[in-house]
Amino acid sequence: MKLYSDEELAGLLDKPEFRLLSETADRLGMECYVVGGYVRDLFLERPGKDIDVVVVGSGIEIAKAFGKALGRGTSVSVFRTFGTAQVRRGSLEVEFVGARKESYRHDSRNPIVEDGTLEDDQNRRDFTINAMAICLNGARFGELVDPFDGIYDLQDRIIRTPLDPDITFSDDPLRMMRCIRFATQLNFYIEDETFSSLERNRDRISIITRERIADELNKIIMSPIPSKGFIDLDRCGLLPLIFPELASLEGVETVNGKGHKDVFLHSLTVLDNVARRSDNLWLRWAALLHDIGKPRTKKWDASHGWTFYNHNLAGSHMIPTIFRNMKLPQNEKMKYVQKMVELHMRPINIVDDIVTDSAVRRLLFDAGDDIDDLMLLCESDITSRNEMKKQRLLENFQIVRQKLKDLEERDRIRNFQPPVDGNEIMEMFNLPPTAIVGQLKNAIKDAILDGIIPNEREAAVGFLIQEAEKNGLKPVSR
Repeated sequence: MKLYSDEELAGLLDKPEFRLLSETADRLGMECYVVGGYVRDLFLERPGKDIDVVVVGSGIEIAKAFGKALGRGTSVSVFRTFGTAQVRRGSLEVEFVGARKESYRHDSRNPIVEDGTLEDDQNRRDFTINAMAICLNGARFGELVDPFDGIYDLQDRIIRTPLDPDITFSDDPLRMMRCIRFATQLNFYIEDETFSSLERNRDRISIITRERIADELNKIIMSPIPSKGFIDLDRCGLLPLIFPELASLEGVETVNGKGHKDVFLHSLTVLDNVARRSDNLWLRWAALLHDIGKPRTKKWDASHGWTFYNHNLAGSHMIPTIFRNMKLPQNEKMKYVQKMVELHMRPINIVDDIVTDSAVRRLLFDAGDDIDDLMLLCESDITSRNEMKKQRLLENFQIVRQKLKDLEERDRIRNFQPPVDGNEIMEMFNLPPTAIVGQLKNAIKDAILDGIIPNEREAAVGFLIQEAEKNGLKPVSR
């Protein structure tokens, strides 16, 4: 990060929108400050988009005046219940709020709000690094107001609350999730007393909606090293409360001196591996959940040691319930995660055996357009400490990738439908909709996937007639 003087900050804010804000505030005789994430990101030298402005006075009044000054193409949205307003023009988005102080009831994170001073407003902020303000009024343009030394916490990479963390987290328990999320996104350290307060107040998370928790989890998952956030959630005791299925993966059980790997830590390693190569949120969710079925399938076998047979299927069946409980989408995104979890063992099983064309065709057929994501997930799942084994598996994966490419170019298997459909089969043999129609259609599909016939109509019709004759059926003459 970089430390800036007030003069340098004034230079960084020397943009038309901030100069117009300054003129508007001075004309209305109101103190006006840019606060929060935009200020934090200035010092972190990160591009800031959303601009939050605190006004000592009416945020709505200054928003309307600013919107009018911006002119044509500007929209002003007013939220009187919350005393806030939003101004938009093109890519510019500015949120306005009047400075306020807040008090809370124990059973709600919705505050009782009163008008306040800038100091009151900074006191209510979640973390010191988000409590910094820069004055926009002409006489003090660029002046940093930082009562809690947030600038030094930025420099020391520390997450800390402005006031007593027990009050901060008890008042609004969502701040506990935000604390861990910011530490993960920025790769910061949570100050000791603040972390202890997370442990003390973790049960307060019960008043937060699942939607808000899921939103924070998504942001943690999309961080550069998401495992950091989940380890902190586990350390402070929040994880079992918000995500018991994931917490149940933790730990190692030992029988006769033989222990299995810690599935929780393994899952986080796979998640980090995927995060290094993909920004696909739902592929990252699949990485986190790929072994979620292992606790339900874990067994000790004296001959084979620990086994987790069909944990991929058990995990796939768990996904809809997890997504429903977490208030995550119940749509194609959920089905995508389900598919990734169900299929994640297939490429590994192929490379552990002889890589046959038939097995690769079936993998390509079942994965469809998601085959590249599946291969990335499976390569990320190779976390063995045995470097020779790891290298052998990765090399075999390259063989599978090449076969996938060759077979797709030749056989057009991805998402294919058999060249003869059920209606044609019924018409050809004068059949009603019966089981034999489905059997014949599947026989064609299997013949193509097994390489017995090419993926072409003429070959498929010839094969169909042969299979039908085995069942005493002959084509009807036309």
